[in-house]
Amino acid sequence: MDGLFIGKRNPISNGLGDLTRFYCNEELKKIGINSSICQINKTLTNKIGSIRGMHFQLYPYQEDKIVSCLKGIIFDVAIDIRRNSSTFLNYHAEILSEKNNKFMCIPKGFAHGFQSLSDCCEVLYFHTEFYSSKFERGIRWDDKSININWPLAPSKISERDMKHKIITKEFQGI
Repeated sequence: MDGLFIGKRNPISNGLGDLTRFYCNEELKKIGINSSICQINKTLTNKIGSIRGMHFQLYPYQEDKIVSCLKGIIFDVAIDIRRNSSTFLNYHAEILSEKNNKFMCIPKGFAHGFQSLSDCCEVLYFHTEFYSSKFERGIRWDDKSININWPLAPSKISERDMKHKIITKEFQGI
């Protein structure tokens, strides 16, 4: 998908353990992320099968996100909701884990969420915009027009995420 980037961190090991770079402004500029990081968040999801998402923010709080799994395994999903995109309402999913060192760079105009594929998943997010509850929106995780092929039956979904709307034909994207 245009603008979506999957990368892999390369830990440098020595006799003590390893060092891993999570953020480099110059490397991010090469893939089109030119905004500064405004916020860093970490989530802990305790139960396998739990789903978080599908979240996005409206203008002027649209954000690029860089998502990494620090512990466990997740099925990470980004939905293109850019109204003029050739991949509008298509999704891309990627397995991110502490072992594969992959990360996903999700540009403005995508909704994001994930399913935990193990217990005790820790996910680290870098955001290029501040969170604003007034401008936050979501898409239901089970929306038939998107038809995400979740690997596991959902075990837990927050009350907030269950209230996200199903996309109607009036949905114009962002």
